[in-house]
Amino acid sequence: MLGLNVFSLADLWSPLFLAAVLVALSCYFVLIGPLSGRFGIAESVPLRRWIFFVAGMAALYLAQGGPVSLLGHLMFSFHMLSMALSYYVAVPLIMLGIPVEIWRSALKVNPFGRLAFLAHPVTAALLFNGLFSLYHIPAVHDYVMLHFAVHRLYYAALFVASALMWWTLIRPLPEGDRWNGLAKTGFIFLNMVLLTPACGLIIFADKPLYATYSDPDAWARAMGYCVSGGGAALLRSFGGPAFFEVLSPRVDQQVGGIGMKFIQEVIFASMLASVFYHWYKKENRQDDDELPDSSGVKAAN
Repeated sequence: MLGLNVFSLADLWSPLFLAAVLVALSCYFVLIGPLSGRFGIAESVPLRRWIFFVAGMAALYLAQGGPVSLLGHLMFSFHMLSMALSYYVAVPLIMLGIPVEIWRSALKVNPFGRLAFLAHPVTAALLFNGLFSLYHIPAVHDYVMLHFAVHRLYYAALFVASALMWWTLIRPLPEGDRWNGLAKTGFIFLNMVLLTPACGLIIFADKPLYATYSDPDAWARAMGYCVSGGGAALLRSFGGPAFFEVLSPRVDQQVGGIGMKFIQEVIFASMLASVFYHWYKKENRQDDDELPDSSGVKAAN
């Protein structure tokens, strides 16, 4: 499929990134196991948190180190799938997997106190969606894809910005959840609106926008950072990205834009459902507390 048989196992599975993920998982289980007492974790961490963290790291690995990452250099639609997995799936799952006590300990030694304003919901939404939209301006995208150090730094910045954006919705610390259901609903819609222009640009463009998916020389340079044989060898052997194409570059681009927006809509729709559910439960609980008891006196809280 897609000519992946021409790549080595190392190209497909990125052993170094896999090792980094395994180290992160090992550190996680040590922190919630043998070292849990240092963080004040009195009880065993619930299984669901283990599942969230492992699933989040698996999604991150597939998107940034596994086959989806390589496919993202061959087809724009897989590139957008990689972005969605990285910032809309992996980040919230990893955050949900970290126990409250570890969050509290980490925030006590936070060296970025002066940058706390970046965690403000509106600022975080503008920051993440702004970075994401800027990245998909053709000139910016091609520059980032063709410069490895810039590529890694930009993706790291997107990861941090995504975590700041998700902080408002997930609220890992119970004492920090001061937003009501209406405010969270507005925040979700804000994020949905902010991503729309970038996806619209990609979907409705009348030609391929990105040289790294349509120009053989630019494609070869970008591929050189993720395959062991080098991009020049691929170019000599296969003549460019056309060899691996299942869709035309323009259709592939449209599928990527539609897929990204669809995944975002599905994830945020599920978040809306969760917000409304907890909002409804909270309102009902308050109504029950205000009901008079049999003597006509309000029930004690």
